[in-house]
Amino acid sequence: MGLLLTKLMAVFGDKDHKVIIVGLDNAGKTTILYQFLTKETVQTSPTIGSNVEEISVRKTRFLVWDIGGQESLRATWNSYFCNTEIVILVVDSTDRERLNVTKEELHCMLAHELAPPHHAALPPPPPQDLHEAAVLVLANKQDMKGSMTAAEISRSLTLGAITARPWHVQACCALTGEGLPASLDWMRSRVVAN
Repeated sequence: MGLLLTKLMAVFGDKDHKVIIVGLDNAGKTTILYQFLTKETVQTSPTIGSNVEEISVRKTRFLVWDIGGQESLRATWNSYFCNTEIVILVVDSTDRERLNVTKEELHCMLAHELAPPHHAALPPPPPQDLHEAAVLVLANKQDMKGSMTAAEISRSLTLGAITARPWHVQACCALTGEGLPASLDWMRSRVVAN
């Protein structure tokens, strides 16, 4: 009965699902966050720290943390990992020079596991970080000439090597919102399935 009630609560939106949006600076993370929220383009400035908004998709609520992507801020990303269900990695599809940096940040982040403190007499608890988080890669700026396709980005980030968790790549344009409704649908399908 408890399992049934838990599944019904997930379907009917009685829980906030934690999502973090990460990516290098100028990838379009904040623009995507506010496009999710308002379905409009909002003038943004570089994020120092984080922005957080609640987004509802057909009675499923997401608490979305947009985290600054400047090099000096990336070391703080792990402080947002706890209880994250979905990681959104925003990639600037025109920034071929820094795609390898994005790949390194992604794989380093997914390898990060921090077990909570425990009493020596008890078995260690499972890690609470990203060990079960699904990964959504948003190939942003598809409206720009010379942008890489979602398939090119997938290959460059070696997403095929990620076998322990679900992942998806979605081509999008933060300015127009193109591709973002499909992203939200994928996110909802992941949390409802769990």
